[in-house]
Amino acid sequence: MKRPSPEPNPHVAAMSAYVPGEQPQGGGWVKLNTNENPYPPSPAAIEALRTAAGDAGSLLRLYPSPDASPLREAAAKAHDFPAGRVVAGNGSDDLLNLLIRAYAGPGRPVGMLDPSYSLYPVLAAAQGAAVIKVPISDDLDFDDARVADCGAAVFFLTNPNAPLGVSFTSARIAALAGRFPGLLVVDEAYAAFSDDDCVSLARDLPNVVVTRTLSKGHALAGLRAGYALCPEEVASVLHRVRDSYNLDRVAQAAAAAALLDDAWLRRTVASVNGTRARMVAALTAIGWRCVPPHGNFILAEPASARRPASSETSAHAFEFLKSRRILVRRFPGHRLTERCLRVSVGTDAEADAFLAAAREWSAEG
Repeated sequence: MKRPSPEPNPHVAAMSAYVPGEQPQGGGWVKLNTNENPYPPSPAAIEALRTAAGDAGSLLRLYPSPDASPLREAAAKAHDFPAGRVVAGNGSDDLLNLLIRAYAGPGRPVGMLDPSYSLYPVLAAAQGAAVIKVPISDDLDFDDARVADCGAAVFFLTNPNAPLGVSFTSARIAALAGRFPGLLVVDEAYAAFSDDDCVSLARDLPNVVVTRTLSKGHALAGLRAGYALCPEEVASVLHRVRDSYNLDRVAQAAAAAALLDDAWLRRTVASVNGTRARMVAALTAIGWRCVPPHGNFILAEPASARRPASSETSAHAFEFLKSRRILVRRFPGHRLTERCLRVSVGTDAEADAFLAAAREWSAEG
């Protein structure tokens, strides 16, 4: 008789896993569904990666810096921030997990805007923490008082918001931090493509953490590197709960070099934002409605003469694009996104391929 498998913790048994964007197999796809940077990373990052590995990979036998000091020092220099208050992680997702591990759990809920990053509830469930969702309104805003009084121990504010693409000012978030009694985490995965950020709040306020990733602006999604800018006490707590050697040798080196190549970042962001503006104008011209974007993606509501905007219309447009080997993303589970497609900003050639297919769909309906 076969023995049953051991039972996991009840709260883990009840949870659902995070669902990432589709990763297509084979070539020939225009992949605009996971908000990757369309350009190669800084040459300085690639050279640092090779150097960190050593001749024939000889240095890979050695452990990396246990606290990722190369990355932490580079982040400190890039943001004029104390290095001792920077915590590095295996992508910013790792930092989000550490923050929940340290500050949330049974009786200590996690708060978030709704919609925002769908990983937050997964990480909260793994820690046995309840989730409090503060709705974003139809005009793409939220009630500050509902956040301040929601009762969460830690609140994640994605800024710019994903999947919507809207952004909230640092002055407003500073005022919110003054009213919120818990830890306010500003998830700035897309800040490189926006005009504002909250780094100064993490520097000056005792309850604000800013998380950053190297996956978007710096084109290092394949290496998984991120960091958190923290108040001193929060940094100390996160170091207690993080895994030892939680960022590998080559990721530390490449991420540090990328952070210090500001000229590359400015050129690349300008290229992405220029293509983004062109895509918005072209989609608007064929009758699609776009949320004004602040990240490297566009949330667009497809419509045509024969198909008014609806969840069914977005599903039809999604499948049409996929039939042309163009991948975008749908979020059908929320009223603010069910009629939309989220389209990553690609290279100019990728944007042209997507726009040609969008025009074809709109014409055929």
